[in-house]
Amino acid sequence: MRQQTLFEAAPQDVPLATRMRPRDLNEFAGQQHLLGEGKILRQLIDQDRVSSMIFWGPPGVGKTTLARIIAARTKANFINFSAVTSGIKEIREVMREAEDNHRMGERTLLFVDEIHRFNKAQQDAFLPFVEKGSIVLIGATTENPSFEVNAALLSRCKVFVLNGLTEDDLCGLLRRAIDDPRGFGNQTVHITDEMVRMVAAFANGDARTALGTLEMVVLNGQRDGDVTTVTMETLEQCITKKSLLYDKKGEEHYNIISALHKSMRNSDPDAAIYWLARMLEAGEDPLYVARRLIRFASEDIGMADSRALEIATAAYQACHFIGMPECNVTLTHCVVYLSLAPKSNALYVAYGQAQKDAQKMLAEPVPLIIRNAPTKLMKELKYGEGYEYAHNVEDKLTTMQCLPDSLKDRKYYHPTGEGSEARVRERLRQIEAWKAEHRAMEKKGK
Repeated sequence: MRQQTLFEAAPQDVPLATRMRPRDLNEFAGQQHLLGEGKILRQLIDQDRVSSMIFWGPPGVGKTTLARIIAARTKANFINFSAVTSGIKEIREVMREAEDNHRMGERTLLFVDEIHRFNKAQQDAFLPFVEKGSIVLIGATTENPSFEVNAALLSRCKVFVLNGLTEDDLCGLLRRAIDDPRGFGNQTVHITDEMVRMVAAFANGDARTALGTLEMVVLNGQRDGDVTTVTMETLEQCITKKSLLYDKKGEEHYNIISALHKSMRNSDPDAAIYWLARMLEAGEDPLYVARRLIRFASEDIGMADSRALEIATAAYQACHFIGMPECNVTLTHCVVYLSLAPKSNALYVAYGQAQKDAQKMLAEPVPLIIRNAPTKLMKELKYGEGYEYAHNVEDKLTTMQCLPDSLKDRKYYHPTGEGSEARVRERLRQIEAWKAEHRAMEKKGK
């Protein structure tokens, strides 16, 4: 029996994510599409018929843990092999060990983390041993194996796609860590369900991040004897990403560019020209001003006059070609055009709303129907199945759903009636009416 040395970490010093590593499938969170009753991977494990496979999925979804559970269930020797720290020499040593085990009638499960980091020669070194059955290879990768794993090796492995954990999966995981003696079960921790869900949302499908964040908030909680209380203030400090601050030329620099923007937005060309002159005469870089005008053209005018973006971009190029003082008139030309153009912030608002959804739902999968499928594996996974090519139909329109299911009916862009955007609004209305009509027909036909 191996004795613990003085230099090994005490249990409480081991990271929570390591202490709470699932010991069996009952503790394993998520991946019910693979591990639920009757699912293929669950059957292979239960019947002890596991063959070489690749686990493809984002970080923190249990690829290594699942490999360990499989090794325990199949009574195989487990060797954890990292592509980051190992080369051909290490591969040969491990293969010799696996060959010896094979001759003794013992199975070896070789888990290769980040297998995509191995080069072709290193991946090829596994091939003969996989073919002979000396090893059961389980590779883990965050990258598409179609592109990162050799075709010869990939053809001998079954690919299983692991998904990011849901918030409910993570909440269950966090609650178990709070109650389990391996986690914080030997102490009293007060944390609300809302806080647990906030940690789960912040982790974005990553169990390791979720448990690491929980550990941080508990260790920094308010202590009163044996009771630890997690406050909202502590939680917010642990899950809030800090924004980078930027102030190179002082407040007045930003005050004046703000004045230029707001004058153009208010369709006041005289004020806009004045603030432009204040900046240029103070030595401001004309290219900085030109970049801001390009932004303004899309943020405050947008589809109401798409020529505004063309003119602002041309002004930037002209400033780059001729520089100051000659480009002052070019910038004035652009500023006056932008000031007098019809205004619409519909694009700005649309992106802002989409940005909020994107930040809250970073793990939403791309619908299979609009994924590209350049490889055989991706076609087998039904990438692109049912895709409708709009150019092949008379109206150049289809009823295909391009948003994730959770955002199916979300509307971001709401065109105004200003300038050219009035025509855009009518076109969008026609498209939406066509889709509504044809979806109803399809539904009725079913």
